[in-house]
Amino acid sequence: MSDQPLRAPSAESLGEAPGRGRLSGRRILVVGGGQRVFDAATDPIGNGRAMCRLFAREGAHVAVADKNPASAEQTVQLIAKEGGRAFAIAADILREDDVRRMIDEAAQRLGGLDGLVLNVGVGVGALGLANTKPEDWDQTLAVNLRGPMLCCKAGLPVLASGSPIVFISSIAGLTSGSQLPAYDASKAALEGLMRHVAREGAARGIRANIVCPGLVDTPLGRVATAGRPSRARSAVPFGRQATGWEIAYAALFFISDESVYVTAQLLAVDAGLTGL
Repeated sequence: MSDQPLRAPSAESLGEAPGRGRLSGRRILVVGGGQRVFDAATDPIGNGRAMCRLFAREGAHVAVADKNPASAEQTVQLIAKEGGRAFAIAADILREDDVRRMIDEAAQRLGGLDGLVLNVGVGVGALGLANTKPEDWDQTLAVNLRGPMLCCKAGLPVLASGSPIVFISSIAGLTSGSQLPAYDASKAALEGLMRHVAREGAARGIRANIVCPGLVDTPLGRVATAGRPSRARSAVPFGRQATGWEIAYAALFFISDESVYVTAQLLAVDAGLTGL
């Protein structure tokens, strides 16, 4: 990465822009609204936490779900400090009963549900196909694909007509590069799940779309870089990695009515990394 960014961070990039009321009155569940800790003293904001804070700033009441209840509660506290409304739900998306409870609790406490964001994903195991263990493959697909499927299965009947579903994926689903075969395969397969959900939801105006982040400076991104140092040396057209806030704004487009006629689409947020 260059030390001289070609595209300087904006107020939106830094999470400093004011809300504009784009989600006023909305009731949104963000699955994966906490974040990983890499170095608590220096960690930047993660994608999930940035989305929760941005949605609340834009006027939504947000249910923050995460396997780590303390991390979800920290997101809620940050939202409260800004005057927003949110509450935490502890849930493990590998457990179908947890998923059903999460959806039901969110809908009950929000007074309905008209937005669902699925920000879940792991990349485990050693690099390369020869070093991929079957148990690592199974764990990755369970979290990255089976979990979102269970969330959609439980969520579709509960979501109000016209609601959006946003999957947070990765450009690893568009091009090889992570060196983790299970991760790449799971993210590519997520597109097939998204299209099916979009088709089933179309009769009620329910939209489903995918945001594919590129290289993002988040705690999870730093964990990935620690395991694959070449990640930090990737040449990004804008000369820097994205911030979690920049991913959040892409999700905001899909979760808001500004994308009301957009469904079954993918948006790569990668500074052109996959296209240039």
